[in-house]
Amino acid sequence: MPYVAVSALSHPGLRRDRNEDSLVIGPWTLCATVTENPQTLLFRLGTPLAVAVADGLGGHPGGDVASGLVARSLASVGAGLSDEEAVRGALHACNRAVYQAAGGESGELLAMGTTVAGLVVLPGSALVFNVGDSRVFAASGGGLRQVSVDDSPPLEPGRRTTSLVTQCLGGSPVYRAVRPHVTALPLAPGDRYLVCTDGVTDPLTTDVLDEVLREHDDGRAVFELWRAAVDAGGPDNITLAVVRVGEE
Repeated sequence: MPYVAVSALSHPGLRRDRNEDSLVIGPWTLCATVTENPQTLLFRLGTPLAVAVADGLGGHPGGDVASGLVARSLASVGAGLSDEEAVRGALHACNRAVYQAAGGESGELLAMGTTVAGLVVLPGSALVFNVGDSRVFAASGGGLRQVSVDDSPPLEPGRRTTSLVTQCLGGSPVYRAVRPHVTALPLAPGDRYLVCTDGVTDPLTTDVLDEVLREHDDGRAVFELWRAAVDAGGPDNITLAVVRVGEE
């Protein structure tokens, strides 16, 4: 029986007072948690399985509230995300829910927002999605390949990353619609994906991510990526999941 293994971890990093990241794995969520030991969950391949990270916007109130709301929303509808249109609809609904929870112009959570990135695992395909700069990578024998689309302005010369985003869920005083990135990719046993917030990709280059994923499987890869991000200064919240499709 084909299955999906998901190994994940969420940690505040070394420079943040709290964790404003959230994680969804099927019906389960981790919101504003502190973990150092990866957790691995196994699912039968069949019913749509959503795996995603949400990164609350720093410098705005309620980043943890926004990311947690999105994670719980995706967990509640994940089993029904059977095609690209359903994923887009869910992300539009999450965007509206963040604005509603912010309470309008007089609310204490005014302009709270979050990025989101992940995939829905289906028999034979993966629906990759994102809004913002959290990322999804496909790991194969040919190397690590980013399959999400960064919503960020062009980088200045000499810079590898930026903390700015051009769209997110919520994040402004008045409602703004979003244009989610959703792509269907073929899926086969042995395929692996990395889903992560920029607390992983800002301090670590793609070459480092690729090397760790080549050397380690599942939970050990998650642990080594977390440790590498911490060793690089842990400048932001660190949340990641490795998703693997198995045959038996």
